[in-house]
Amino acid sequence: MALALQVIFFSTLFSNYLQTFSAVNAQSGGNINTGASLTAAENSPSWLSPSGEFAFGFRKLNNVDRELFLLSIWYDKIPEKTIVWWASGDSPTAPTAPRESKVELTANSGLVLTNPQGDELWRSDPIIGTVARASMNDSGNFVLFSSNSMKAWQSFENPTDTMLPTQTLESGWMLSSRQSETNLSKGRFRMRLRTDGNLVLTTINLPTDYANEPYYETKTNLNNNSSSPGSRVVFNQSGYLYLQLRNDQRFTLTPRVNFAASNFYYRATMNFDGVFIQYQHPKTSSGNEGWTAFWSLPDDICRASSVTASSGTCGYNSVCRLNGERRPTCQCPRGYSLLDPNDQYGSCKPDFTQTCEGDEQGRSPEDLYDYEELANTDWPTSDYQLLTPFTEEGCRQSCLHDCMCAVAIFRAGDMCWKKKLPLSNGRVDTNINGKALIKIRKGKVPPNPSDRFPNPDNEERRKDQKNLILVGSVLLGGSVVFNFILLGAVCLCFFFVYRKKYKPIPRNDSVAETNLRCFTFKELQEATNGFKEELGKGAFGTVYKGALNQKDSTTLIAVKKEAEALLTDWVYDCYCEGVLDALVEFDKEALNDLKKVERIVMVAIWCIQEDPSLRPTMRKVTQMLEGVVEVPVPPCPCPFNATN
Repeated sequence: MALALQVIFFSTLFSNYLQTFSAVNAQSGGNINTGASLTAAENSPSWLSPSGEFAFGFRKLNNVDRELFLLSIWYDKIPEKTIVWWASGDSPTAPTAPRESKVELTANSGLVLTNPQGDELWRSDPIIGTVARASMNDSGNFVLFSSNSMKAWQSFENPTDTMLPTQTLESGWMLSSRQSETNLSKGRFRMRLRTDGNLVLTTINLPTDYANEPYYETKTNLNNNSSSPGSRVVFNQSGYLYLQLRNDQRFTLTPRVNFAASNFYYRATMNFDGVFIQYQHPKTSSGNEGWTAFWSLPDDICRASSVTASSGTCGYNSVCRLNGERRPTCQCPRGYSLLDPNDQYGSCKPDFTQTCEGDEQGRSPEDLYDYEELANTDWPTSDYQLLTPFTEEGCRQSCLHDCMCAVAIFRAGDMCWKKKLPLSNGRVDTNINGKALIKIRKGKVPPNPSDRFPNPDNEERRKDQKNLILVGSVLLGGSVVFNFILLGAVCLCFFFVYRKKYKPIPRNDSVAETNLRCFTFKELQEATNGFKEELGKGAFGTVYKGALNQKDSTTLIAVKKEAEALLTDWVYDCYCEGVLDALVEFDKEALNDLKKVERIVMVAIWCIQEDPSLRPTMRKVTQMLEGVVEVPVPPCPCPFNATN
């Protein structure tokens, strides 16, 4: 009896071992046998390509409260583990899987994803024939093969937002953007090779599939007298992206690369903000290199994406402007705020009610409303009346006394365009040669901390930024910078969640011209021609010096907070430009572990977000610092201060 129990015990143990070995090692040269499966969990095994460059399996989403996973394909040899495909099918939302969900390779249905209760979440459909095996290829393509070795299904024919070298986009196929950097549900932007041969980028009026006018097109369709319509988009092994025409000629998309393609990974992604970008990443990395964009479409999406039946690149009443990387940023003008605080690219709502009923106290429009001026800003499709020839004062008065008028655009010296809500296709464009006069309610509009568009005419924005930089250098120079970031990651959440946040420092023209690029403190000190002597000069320096002499702690705290506001911008710029070594140039220990520095900086940036809803809980901060959860890419901590 004892011997029988031992046999049963060891048989069960060996069977469990075989199942685990099958899940992890059901690959031979990237091959997976039917019956193999993977289970959603942290550090769960994945199916690797022969070189180990790509992996197929479950990636945990950045969600602390719910343990959700995504069935996906990613680059596995680089620190970012960049996802290039995920299970989505025709669903507008990515089918997230809870812990203990399972994907199994079956003969009749191919890949089948089920939750712990056995309910089907997704399957690879349609399948041609009966599946005999699968393979995760070094190209990043996951392929199901039938018994006669024909391809029954492949991820390359079911793309999400990314193309990889050797992949093609056939007639009628498309790439769909994500809704945001972290939300992989289908977004508002799409790249499609139409059946007439025209390759287009369009916005989509969600939740429908209605496509607006293209904001980019190759015009390779017969209706445009093209010599030959487009046949397929080709992304070849050398990193060269082109549209192959039906006469076998090529319509060039990306320039030919001038470096050894074998040394880089490539991808071309339809980004969540509507810009189609080709990236490269070195295969051998020291840990600091990331994806670098070297080509994109269109050149200016803010100008190109004007449509008649939607809001454009940004939401309604918002304004689109390009940052230094030619990517769009969306901002609400003063007097307006985001409809959804978590959607920085969404619509803006007025912070007051504008009606034609009149004021119950009999006050005149002059008593009720004022104007916020924005240079070279327009919503070109929201006009309802043109007054010309007209003076600027006449334009102001006409809109002020018109209860339908939300904005007046005065341009060309004698033209007044009156606009009504909702405002669409908002953008900043130096070619406008005019100004937007946004009508806002007096006494109902938050003060300048929510002013997203700095006005150089405002006296509050004429502070001595030079002395501010000097004070920042003195108070926060050297290794203190790294201490500030480390302290911020642990403590600033408490400060900003439970205390009233300080007023951000708007930048004036002289600062905006430099874009506050990343400088070491040594460079800042050299640029100021003797910062110790200069500290006592100017109004700002006088206040600081006087506070020191009088031991005025209140003033010193206020000065230091303003310096910290500038430091926040500086640190964020260093992070965006990948030069974090500038923050810790005198700290050898930190320089030897820049990945840890980057994690701490990212957590600190999340902690000091001006929008309280974006700040993580202390539980999540602790987990991010300990490396238990991944740290998502943080947004700009002071979007209301941004000048790009």
